[in-house]
Amino acid sequence: MNMIRSALIFFFGVLFFFSSSADFAWAEGKVYLDITASGTRKINMAVPPFTGSAQSGASASLGQELSTLLEKALEFHGIISIIPRQNYSGSSPDWKQVGADYTVRGTYAMSSAGLNFEASLVDVASGNTLLGKKYTGTLEQKQDMLFKFCDLVINELTGEQGIAYSQIAFISNGSGAKEAYLTNILGDKTRQVTRHRNLVISPRFTPDGLSLSYSSYHKGNQDLYITELNQSTSTQVLSRRKGMNLGPAWSPDGRKMILTMSKDGNPDLYLLDRQGEILEQLTSRAGINVSASWAPDGKRIAFVSDRSGKPHVYLMDLGSKSVKRITFKGTENVEPVWSPKGDLLAYTSLLNGSYQICITTPDEKATPTQVTKDSGHHESPDWSPDGKQLIFTKRDGGSQKIYAILKNGSYQRQLFSMKGNQTYPRWIYKKQD
Repeated sequence: MNMIRSALIFFFGVLFFFSSSADFAWAEGKVYLDITASGTRKINMAVPPFTGSAQSGASASLGQELSTLLEKALEFHGIISIIPRQNYSGSSPDWKQVGADYTVRGTYAMSSAGLNFEASLVDVASGNTLLGKKYTGTLEQKQDMLFKFCDLVINELTGEQGIAYSQIAFISNGSGAKEAYLTNILGDKTRQVTRHRNLVISPRFTPDGLSLSYSSYHKGNQDLYITELNQSTSTQVLSRRKGMNLGPAWSPDGRKMILTMSKDGNPDLYLLDRQGEILEQLTSRAGINVSASWAPDGKRIAFVSDRSGKPHVYLMDLGSKSVKRITFKGTENVEPVWSPKGDLLAYTSLLNGSYQICITTPDEKATPTQVTKDSGHHESPDWSPDGKQLIFTKRDGGSQKIYAILKNGSYQRQLFSMKGNQTYPRWIYKKQD
């Protein structure tokens, strides 16, 4: 009995240690860290330079570059604290003394196929290798390969796929006109998607991540277009009806969209098929109705209407067409967007004279949480593909830049340093090659 009692005391003592230092989830016998829980300690990780085979023509500078790219991708998730390289040296550092929880060991070589590298995640406490992968590709593909490995590391630690191998669309006036662009999480591989030399707004990925829809004024009217991101086909027109053609909100299966159109005078929501044919009118002159966002379950939409006098967020059941208002705090509440799991809505709220990002559950009785609280205006939110971060435009004076923040309000930072202003960010997993 004493042995059993001692074992139970030890078990609950360990459990108390974990629960008091961070929030964890249990799945299939593994303990996963909740990276968005308040007060969670970051994981200390060391990523020493990858070692190369001199016979293959590998260089020390490439080994440094590979580990630096991986460090940036890991740190981007907000869970990892990278141990500076000056804190350790030699071929076999004492990682426990350095304070590392985990290390990544990497080797690489050059071949006729290009770059070959192998990376593994090691638990310092146990010495066990938790994850190991081999990659082969061209030197130009090194970033994509490292990002894929990073996402596996995050999955090993949290139980959910990382977001390094994702892409962000946005609007920028860096070329002189507001055009749509595409970039990675670090903003160092950016390409211009549209070349209308006119005002482009409201980019939206199709759910498969293969195409981008947007509204453009280059023909004089606010028309809706779609273009394939691999540029295999030419840009197509989805709607050129008179007045507004704004949005759209894509259905989860990508076969339909909800668009704001003002062809009959009042801005209302319409259901269209993939080719742009009208299937149904969803709202009818009950104020201005804009900014539809389709729930992941496909059964509801969130949208903005001023039918009560000021813009607020409403929910519509697509089966019954019943509508209910869910935001009441704040002078204005606009730009709603569903989280990937459909359990939360993020939106822009005018609070005490500044626009802030808030989140709420889809319930009229819910109490919203204000995510951003600093000065400036925070607008056009979108969720990270894993639902743990939010991306948005921060407007401070005449400057507009893209920022990200964990949904618990921590780790706010500017993502990119680019010419001009950047607005309307949208985030999605990149299609696997």
